[in-house]
Amino acid sequence: MTEQSVRWGVLATGGIAAAFTAALVDLPDAEVVAVASRTEASAKAFAERFGIERAYGDWSALAADEDIDVVYVATPHSAHRTAAGLCLEAGRNVLVEKAFTLNSREAAELVTLARDRGSFLMEAMWMYCNPLVRRLKALVDDGAIGEVRTVQADFGLAGPFPPSHRLRDPAQGGGALLDLGVYPVSFAHLLLGEPADVKASAVLSAEGADLQTAALFSWDSGALAALHCSIVGGTGTSASVTGALGRIDIPDGFFHPERFVLHRDGRDPEEFVLDPADGPRNTLRHEASEVMRALRAGETESPLVPLEGTLAVMRTLDAVRERIGVRYPQEG
Repeated sequence: MTEQSVRWGVLATGGIAAAFTAALVDLPDAEVVAVASRTEASAKAFAERFGIERAYGDWSALAADEDIDVVYVATPHSAHRTAAGLCLEAGRNVLVEKAFTLNSREAAELVTLARDRGSFLMEAMWMYCNPLVRRLKALVDDGAIGEVRTVQADFGLAGPFPPSHRLRDPAQGGGALLDLGVYPVSFAHLLLGEPADVKASAVLSAEGADLQTAALFSWDSGALAALHCSIVGGTGTSASVTGALGRIDIPDGFFHPERFVLHRDGRDPEEFVLDPADGPRNTLRHEASEVMRALRAGETESPLVPLEGTLAVMRTLDAVRERIGVRYPQEG
């Protein structure tokens, strides 16, 4: 790593890997130097697409590449523990897509491994790095709406997805919860922390994946969160946080908002809009920039996406799965 650029390796070649690599290519202080896939053909095609110098047909070769400052792991969640573990064992810094792992046990293993190695590790929760989400969080923390009473959030895709699709395959961590529900759950955690109690209900597929899940969280403060995710219906992806003195509404795309509205008792509504200088609403560059900032500062985790927060989210996802009866084949 130099003052000028941070050298990235990309592990996996799917859609999210392509989106993140495209964001890196647009950053002047980032350089993608290698990519790995389970097959050399896939890695080479990805490398040619983005002008990447080295393409590996196995993950271990990428992990062993000492010319890489940080590896972005973009496999399905079922492989996050293995892929990120390989990289951490080899001394690499790692950014892992969400959901971080299949369960909290795997997450704790990765965190322990990173801390033992003194390596940087972060969940790729881009929502936490988004400038407007950070502004919303600051307003809530500053008491703009008073003590938080309720949080509502939803994320659903219309589908339909066939049983063979990754989103329906329990062996790949399929289902609405880990792919989509992680966003509403993480949004509630951002504002209120880990809930004291979790209730949930779901509709399951014949394969045992959750097609849609609804959850109700409660905190000792008296706050509640009502959350929903689905792979059988396209929702508005809206969110709202209500406090004793007002409310903040994100009308759509709450995990990468274009705007939100602050309603306070006795005042006109205030609209907060994404600064054009921050790029398009769907950019992943803020997440990448935070990783590079932390690496240059010698930090082993990001204050925006702290590891203890990631572990807490994984514990909550485990609790939801326990309530709805979803268990992955790898868990026995």
